Order: sequence, then C-alpha cells, then structure tokens
Amino acid sequence: MAIYELRTYTLYAGKLGEAVELYRSVGWPALEKHGDKLVGYFTGDVGALNKIVHIWKFEDDADRRAHWNRVYADDDFMAFAAKFRPLILTQDNQLMMAAPRGPTP
Repeated sequence: MAIYELRTYTLYAGKLGEAVELYRSVGWPALEKHGDKLVGYFTGDVGALNKIVHIWKFEDDADRRAHWNRVYADDDFMAFAAKFRPLILTQDNQLMMAAPRGPTP
C-alpha cells in the first residue's frame, strides 16, 4: 500500500519568494533526477502564510527511505539544502496512507 509524506516548511517572514525561486532554479533540478515521487507542491495563501507544502508518494516505507537516502547523498541537492535551510523556521513531516474511500493521486 502506498504511503504519502506531507512535508510542511514554515519560512521566516518575507522569505517565501526567495525560497520558491531557489526551489524552482536549484532544488527541483536536483530532485527530479531521483524519480517522479512528488505529487504536489503548494504555497500558502490564507491562514498558511509563509508555508511551502510538499506531498510525496512512495510504494512503501522502504521506497521512501531509499529515495531520501539517494537524495541526501546527492551533491547538487545538498548544495540546494545549504541555501534553503536558513530560510526555514520550522519543518513538519507526516506520513499518511490513503483513506479507504475517495480519490487517490
């Protein structure tokens, strides 16, 4: 059964634009070579200001761990992370499974 990882990054006030541009120009190119696991990438508008939310889909926990191990071993991604991390106030990760009814990505 697939698992979904919800990653929410709360950024320092005023850093959202910089973070989105950094992700677009450096982060995504580093991540996309490790497979098509990203389901969605969102920014907050009302009530979720200064937030970036990612949803990732994995076959199972072993697939999830293997994916992140590959990503964290990648020099291009780590160069991105070194620039992105100072923009983050907090990070929250949640693992979820699809509900028994309703659409799934």
